[in-house]
Amino acid sequence: MAEFTFWIVVGITLGSAFMVVMSKNLLYSAYALLFSFIGVTGLYVFLWADFIAVVQVVVYVGGILILIIFGIMLTNKITSVNISHTSVQKGVGTLAVLGMATLLGFMVFNTPWIELANVEPAETTAAIGRLLMMDYLLPFEVASLLLLGALIGATTLSRKED
Repeated sequence: MAEFTFWIVVGITLGSAFMVVMSKNLLYSAYALLFSFIGVTGLYVFLWADFIAVVQVVVYVGGILILIIFGIMLTNKITSVNISHTSVQKGVGTLAVLGMATLLGFMVFNTPWIELANVEPAETTAAIGRLLMMDYLLPFEVASLLLLGALIGATTLSRKED
């Protein structure tokens, strides 16, 4: 049953990612991105990465995607705009994708995989919290100050001049 559920999640993730790229309506593309993010969250759950799954939902679905959807809906006359994505470099892009897929397939099939026991790791969130607040406190605070500076800079640049 778990394998069937895994393949359902993979199908939802890949199908919605394909819809993000191929949709001509920007709003439909944003909604498909929602299902793609939720599918990635499901894949993190299958990897026993519960903390990263929650961060995926909070940051990407709860923050970035909602901001994108609000930006689309609140921008005047953008909901009915169709995106024209005619590209003159489709052939080059197709060759690049096929080359990368071939390289990844070669690596996957030639890697000696180690099979581990299927046991749930203990206290992943507690271990991450302990590391962030003890061993890596200074880099964590430096990153927060860097993000604060970027936020102040973006706010300053977006102001209208009188």
